[in-house]
Parts: sequence; structure tokens; C-alpha cells
Amino acid sequence: MSPAVDRDTVPQFVLPLVVRIEREAPPTRTAALEAAARGVLAFLADERSTEGEWAERVTAWTDGRIRKVVRRARGAEWRRASALDGITLEHEGAEVRVFPPVPLDAWPKELARLQVSGTELDDPEPPLAPARGIPVLWFNPGLEMSAGKAMAQAGHGAQLAWMRLDAEARKRWAADGFRLAVRSAPVTAWPALTDSGLPLVRDAGFTEIAPGSCTVVADLPELRLRGA
Repeated sequence: MSPAVDRDTVPQFVLPLVVRIEREAPPTRTAALEAAARGVLAFLADERSTEGEWAERVTAWTDGRIRKVVRRARGAEWRRASALDGITLEHEGAEVRVFPPVPLDAWPKELARLQVSGTELDDPEPPLAPARGIPVLWFNPGLEMSAGKAMAQAGHGAQLAWMRLDAEARKRWAADGFRLAVRSAPVTAWPALTDSGLPLVRDAGFTEIAPGSCTVVADLPELRLRGA
């Protein structure tokens, strides 16, 4: 965030994410959440975001409320969206495209016409335990969210973790393809996670859940070693 900027008084931007949901082969919920998180990280690490043609919009976005909105597309809708500037992340059958930030009320028409609702996705089987030593985005087990809302929360958790890492740690994560897992936290572990000092997402409450709700804790071995 730029010095001395009041998040609520600057123009508000939003980071659009579009998930591909074809009728015949929708992605699993966990794959979509992980793809969204990794897509946001790939976008943040891209030099177009840090010093290239997207950098000014990224700064305007992060000076505000760092909003993310997930919409869905299929068929021709997906092809039209994919023709716009952005980054597509594919992961275990899920495809998510992340676009440069846009003004809150001035979406490109190819994205504005896409639906926010209808992103209900399921996991046919419970996901396996995360591999040892990889970053985990732990979700609040007491909250229910649509897949689209959860994808935005996963992206935000990944972004908060990225902001806490130094340049070398970021390079290592990027070199590893931004490997991570998204899981629901055990009920008994959630209170300790929220008090751990690890990056914690508190939702602004614009949709679905109450303002101030704790949604995600980003658990990175790198941050635990540093005492968060």
C-alpha cells in the first residue's frame, strides 16, 4: 500500500477471476480453490504486475480494499474471456483466469456479462491430507461459502502470505510452481490457527458472510520458522 493512503477514500478496484465450469466436466471444489490461489500468486509475481503494463492498476487496487470477484464461464464465454489480458492457471482439471484489476463499476463487457452465481462445486471424495511441508490455506470449518466466494478467500489468503515473504522466499515458491493445498481446518485446531500470528483473512462482509468473519489462515512453513 502506498504511504498515507486511506483505503476507503481512494477509487476502488477489483481483481476479476473467472473459473471455467463446463456442464459435462466441472472441476472439483478443492481443485478450483487451489487454482484460484495459485493464479493470484502467479499474477502477483508476473513482471507485468510489478513493473510492467499492469503495475499502475495493481497499485491502485492494493491501495484500496483488495477486492476479488469470481465469475464463471463456459464455451464461447470462456473463449471470449481468455482473449483478454490475463493469466490462466490450470490445476487438476480446474482452469482459472486472473485479469488485471478493473474499476469496481467499470468491468470489461466480456467479463461484466458473466454470472457470479452458479459456482457450486463439490468434491466427490474428501481431499487427502496435505503433503508434509507445503503451504496450506486453512479454511474456517464453521463457515459455509459458495465455491466462488471461497475461491476469492483462497486468493486473498495466498496474497496475504505472499506479502509477508521476502524476495528470496517468493522466488523459491515461484520456482516450485506456487505449490499449496487448500483444506478445511479441524474444528479443534481453528482457534489456535487464528491466534498463531500467521496471515489471517478477515472478510469485509460484502457478500454471504458477516463482516469481520475470519475465513482463512495461510500456514507457510517459511513463516512458522520465523515465528510468523
